[in-house]
Amino acid sequence: MSVKRFLIGALSLIALAVFSLPVAAAEAPPDPYLYTIDASHSTAGFAVRHFTVSNVRGKFGQLEGAIHFNPDDLSASGVRVEIEAASIDTDHEQRDDHLKSADFLDVENHPTIIFESTKVEKGAEGFVVSGDLTMRGVTKEVSFPFEMAGPIKDPLGLMRMGIEGSLTVDRRDWGLEWNRAMETGGLFVGHDVKIELTAEATRQ
Repeated sequence: MSVKRFLIGALSLIALAVFSLPVAAAEAPPDPYLYTIDASHSTAGFAVRHFTVSNVRGKFGQLEGAIHFNPDDLSASGVRVEIEAASIDTDHEQRDDHLKSADFLDVENHPTIIFESTKVEKGAEGFVVSGDLTMRGVTKEVSFPFEMAGPIKDPLGLMRMGIEGSLTVDRRDWGLEWNRAMETGGLFVGHDVKIELTAEATRQ
């Protein structure tokens, strides 16, 4: 079950409760498995080979999303993450502008990068979430191995959990085709991109 479908169902139930019960009893109990991603403590990063000899690293500064994680019923678990493509940051303004252009992310026409899960299951180490990654208007299915920490209660009394994992994709599958060949052989920019996600989330 995706978080998006879960949220729609949850909102429908809450609306039904509001219109069916007296005002004093209208509040629905919080879902113990629903967490909102804390963007200030979460990072969506990436690394890609440059001139065949080094890795250029970057991150996206703005993201939001939700995690629904039920350890006793993984079929009812899911995640949705939405990233603002224009928030890409490689600590080099000219390079960032190129990455935002139609050669790469084309942020003017495709302002968001979205991952929405279709399945969560146990993996060899931790868990594996599979789902649809939409970037530059193209949607492809990917699988993302991750480890989970928590949930724990923080000093403020909030329940928190964290996930961390990575996967490698071929950027050309999403239409990010730009490249140049070097006279000495090889390419300016590698095809494979390692995506790294570290997310901290709080229970609603």
